Amino acid sequence: MPNREKDTYCIRSVENALLLLEALAEGDSKCSLSQLSSKLGMTKASLFRLMATFESHGYVERGQGSSEYKLGLAAFEVGQKLLSRMTLLHKARPVMNQLVRQCNETVYLVVQRDDDALFLEMTDNDQKVKVVSLNGRRYPLGDCAAGRILLAFDDATNKERSEELPHNIQDEIKHCREQGFCIDRDGIGEGSTCIAVPLFNAEGNSCGCLAMVGPSFRMDNERINNQLLPAIKAAGEMASARLGHIGFGLKSKQPAAAN
Repeated sequence: MPNREKDTYCIRSVENALLLLEALAEGDSKCSLSQLSSKLGMTKASLFRLMATFESHGYVERGQGSSEYKLGLAAFEVGQKLLSRMTLLHKARPVMNQLVRQCNETVYLVVQRDDDALFLEMTDNDQKVKVVSLNGRRYPLGDCAAGRILLAFDDATNKERSEELPHNIQDEIKHCREQGFCIDRDGIGEGSTCIAVPLFNAEGNSCGCLAMVGPSFRMDNERINNQLLPAIKAAGEMASARLGHIGFGLKSKQPAAAN
């Protein structure tokens, strides 16, 4: 059989259906057919047929008498089943829980999806003031600490991605690789601070990162250097060990001071 690109095998209607589900998942509220038509470049008639199919199977819900749609419980159920089977999440979750108990700041498991950092899972804190939940959100890899860590420690494809970024971001990624962590302020929202460290699997490959996120007024340099940074670095090593990684593979040195 002759070699053909993957796109040759794509079924257009299935691809459109998947794009529709992704568009619904990205929104924070309900969407109308007009909004989805404008966003996806699909006709309202074709969207209506897809919505009717999804609605009959519980993947999409519509309020009584409403023309707006949102993801249904069936989509949530499938997502939960997938998460429950993920080795990375299964191994990282106890470490995340321990880290939150230790520092009382929100911790995320972040993985790469194409050119974005996907905030996949969250362990929340009990602080009165918090950064709005980032669960399920995506940010361009070069725009936040978690994304830069993923770029710093991943494969040759990410090296090419890094080379397309502005020189100051390239320098920051190189610095992240040297020191083994990344800190940014306002990268995921004004007034927020994010600290990220890489995770490695049994083959020694980067498979995600841990990201601690909180309001900047509570995460000053003194607290970062004395408490938060040592704690999240230790958590990253522990999670990597649970994934089968032997030896953290980073330079052994004291954490650099936050700027």
